[in-house]
Amino acid sequence: MRTACDYRGGVPTFQSYDGTRLAYHVEGSGEPLVCLPGGPGRASGYLGDLGGLPRTLIRLDLRGTGASARPDNPDTYRCDRLVEDVEALRTHLGLARLPLLAHSAAGDLALLYGARYPERLAHLLLIAPLGRAVGFELTEDEWHSGLERLSDRPWYDDAYDAIMAWNSGDGDPEIRLRAAPLNPSHPRAV
Repeated sequence: MRTACDYRGGVPTFQSYDGTRLAYHVEGSGEPLVCLPGGPGRASGYLGDLGGLPRTLIRLDLRGTGASARPDNPDTYRCDRLVEDVEALRTHLGLARLPLLAHSAAGDLALLYGARYPERLAHLLLIAPLGRAVGFELTEDEWHSGLERLSDRPWYDDAYDAIMAWNSGDGDPEIRLRAAPLNPSHPRAV
């Protein structure tokens, strides 16, 4: 794995296809695993060390998040264009094939990467993926069934009422905070 690069605020960076400088964080030891954060628009720091996974974790800060620069062209935030950032990171790291983990909304990005570059994908791990970019949508019944799996939790009733209010258009920050436990990336949801 090649790691010669520039640094931005003490974090390694590389130049993507359009000149935008993107940052990534490396920790751990063992075989590399590139990690894409959910969001959208969320820096990779929340992934931490993935519970001490015995791998060299390479967490990419997607463009405009964390230590990565904002692009000149906002159209490059589109998921199908972020694929080229992942490919630029693979090239920068000197990996022939990319072991890739994606959380939540980044599942779409990882699926699109795999579709565009199947020969460059070593492994694909999807954690709570959305799948919208490849046409996967939950039905209302499937969504409610998923929520009900957590109904034995002491915080469920309050979180359920809040997520229903949010789903009905109430975007008040207090409502979003109360609904957070039903978000797959929230620690109490597991």
